[in-house]
Amino acid sequence: MSLVQSDPEILWGTPVFKGTRVPAETLFDYLEAGDSLETFLKDFPAVSRDAAVTCIKAAGRVLIEAELRSS
Repeated sequence: MSLVQSDPEILWGTPVFKGTRVPAETLFDYLEAGDSLETFLKDFPAVSRDAAVTCIKAAGRVLIEAELRSS
């Protein structure tokens, strides 16, 4: 089951957490700025903890796989 969706009818196709209008990139913007996952979840209650954690883990896997391919 995908936790992120891209639909041209929602924010012009920007990938968002499924069932919300919260761009997935916003989670990474928060983390990059030094904010905690708790702060993000408080500011965006429509996003579940499970969805946010799964998104972070998936991004980590993509980065690791890319590094392995480039080695």
